[in-house]
Amino acid sequence: MKTSDCDILILPSLGGPDGEIWLSRWERQLSSARIVAQADWARPEAGAWASSLHEAAGAATRPVVLVGHGLGSLTVAHAAAQARDGKNGERTLERVAGAFLVAAPDIEDDSAPAAMRGFGPMPRARLPFATLLVASRNDPHCAFERAEELAGSWGAELVDAGESAHLDTAAGFGPWPEGLLRFAGFLKTLPATQ
Repeated sequence: MKTSDCDILILPSLGGPDGEIWLSRWERQLSSARIVAQADWARPEAGAWASSLHEAAGAATRPVVLVGHGLGSLTVAHAAAQARDGKNGERTLERVAGAFLVAAPDIEDDSAPAAMRGFGPMPRARLPFATLLVASRNDPHCAFERAEELAGSWGAELVDAGESAHLDTAAGFGPWPEGLLRFAGFLKTLPATQ
């Protein structure tokens, strides 16, 4: 699959996109990409964010590829759980060909920011589409061992990003050319039709 074959839905984390983070840059660079808007970026709620994802996927006209960072990654897992439970979007996630997830936070850790706690409990069921999880060895929001557990639970391929902190602007990931190359490689593994 190529970027022109799909609708790329970008799911930022707490606070929303800052304009300089790689997510925002990808939206500007990739004509088929758009950020999924959330009603409240400062006080995230898993159900509401997952519903926004279902709505965006439902409006897609081509196969969907999801790109999530931080809580955006957990939004994907919550949306899949909603669909599995018949609560929302049973049909919309059938359009999803794959998910490229980055720096999923451990919201069950005692040190997790209070604003992230609205995303608990952490979904652990296998995701119903091809998934790649990029994790850092020194992410302040998730120990690498926990990321390994999440990847196993979700049926995701785990990519070790080394010591890259939270893979955000503060860690120097405004431009992230290696990530874009990894994303392009992931797209090539997905079927062109869904």
